Amino acid sequence: MKKRWGAAENTAEESETVKCPKCGRTLDKRKVITHKYVCYECGGYFRVRTNNRIRMVADPGSFEEWYKTMPVSNPLNYEDYEEKLRQVREKTGLDEGFTVGKCRIFGEEAVVGVCDARFMMASMGHVIGEKVTSAIERATKEGLPVFIFCCSGGARMQEGIISLMQMAKTSAAIKKHGDAGLLYSTILTDPTTGGVTASFAMLGDVIMAEPGALIGFAGPRVIKQTTGEELPEGFQTAEFLQQHGFIDGIVERRVLKKILYFLIRSHQRTGKRSWAEFDDKGFGDILGSLAGIHITLGKKKSAWEKVKSVRKIERPSAFDYMESIFDIFVESHGDRCYGDDGAIVGGIGFIDSQPVTVIADIKGSSAAECVERNFGMPMPDGYRKALRLMKQAEKFNRPIISFVNTAGAFCGAEAEKRGQGEAIARNLMEMSALKVPVLSILIGEGGSGGALATAVGNEVWMLENATYSILSPEGFASILWKDAGRAKEASEVMNITAQDLKRLKVIERIVPEYGGASKDTKRAIGVYMKDKIKQFLKKYDGMDPERIAEERYNRFRAY
Repeated sequence: MKKRWGAAENTAEESETVKCPKCGRTLDKRKVITHKYVCYECGGYFRVRTNNRIRMVADPGSFEEWYKTMPVSNPLNYEDYEEKLRQVREKTGLDEGFTVGKCRIFGEEAVVGVCDARFMMASMGHVIGEKVTSAIERATKEGLPVFIFCCSGGARMQEGIISLMQMAKTSAAIKKHGDAGLLYSTILTDPTTGGVTASFAMLGDVIMAEPGALIGFAGPRVIKQTTGEELPEGFQTAEFLQQHGFIDGIVERRVLKKILYFLIRSHQRTGKRSWAEFDDKGFGDILGSLAGIHITLGKKKSAWEKVKSVRKIERPSAFDYMESIFDIFVESHGDRCYGDDGAIVGGIGFIDSQPVTVIADIKGSSAAECVERNFGMPMPDGYRKALRLMKQAEKFNRPIISFVNTAGAFCGAEAEKRGQGEAIARNLMEMSALKVPVLSILIGEGGSGGALATAVGNEVWMLENATYSILSPEGFASILWKDAGRAKEASEVMNITAQDLKRLKVIERIVPEYGGASKDTKRAIGVYMKDKIKQFLKKYDGMDPERIAEERYNRFRAY
């Protein structure tokens, strides 16, 4: 009898024991299955077969396989290749190392593809390349999101240069899918290496990975054989990739289906999505499932007093205000080039029924966090992360809310080596033409080009006691008067307060602080901002994208 996708495992098999690949303990297989093939002793992740992967994320009985059989050839006439394929098919019951089709995830249609390491380590030959490409092309025509569980040893050696060509072919199909405004997401599992890493695995709008997964271009054995270099412990793990900015987060299997549904709904270009619909389904347990997620459910002062107040460590951060503005905020990580700069965070936030992309400078609320976040002074990778997320917002028609609070871009040697000037310039240019509304809110310090790099908005607002300046008063006094000690005097002549900049028409709105931003007033400030942000979003709802970009161009053209 033909096995139905999503059917339960055979009970006889479930009664067997299995050995954990990480800790080596002998485990009850039934209990392991209940735990989504995760060791209940050490938390180690088992590799998962195709049918079990599909069962974890697809609604029961909804998976419709595409391209089950495809013509197979031996392009290099490699000896015994056909016999090798026949043996692997017989042993695994799979036609190839990649299975793909359409299914429903909590009722939402999506294309899901699964690499299975049992079939020649899911190495990418011409059949896998054709399956991936054809499925993405079909998804583009049908307007469907695509999720691929990646696992591979890389290129299929027996097919040589023809295998290599699959990297370009699959990548080109992903580009067309993206140009159609559709979501493409990958889940990197153990191991993901070689040509798959260097093509369809690392091209997701959202890239997730399972805990501890081995991920890299060249595997440890290849690196050692080629260079003689022994890689340090944990060098090519999912955790390492997140730290260095290449993936958005690490995902646990227990909540994977809910996260995929969240991604489908939050990346749809049309229609309203309410966080309530997720909450009603019991989605509270996805909060924290991605490593590093943040859920962020007076007296008139002189210019110098304002400078000093915005520099205080206890002044509320963007996270503090976001608790009152957004129902949920899910952080994304990394610039996909170098690192994950903690001075700038970004992700998707829900404000009532509407998802928006959120960008925020974060200085830190303790001495240790300030050091970790470089006191809110971004490196080039921070600006590139922000730009990546803003371009993604444009693709999925999400407005952008930017919270600005930085003394300026970091100006050390390392920042220069990574191209600080280019990163800021690129942001200014790309932000000027974004076809979604951009709102920038200065909540503390706005220092120089480092602040402007995320403040090219259709509107720019400032908190009542915030500052925004060409550089610090100390720097101004040092350059013009050769005396940094005259910073207080400089602050009064620089016109850096919200009131000065409203008069100069540099900003559109002053946000009241109700006596001064603090732990006691942060909620009131946040509630005020939420109300005004909703008005801003309503103003641009349905507006022609070209007009949105043109308005922003004209705003800055007027200076």
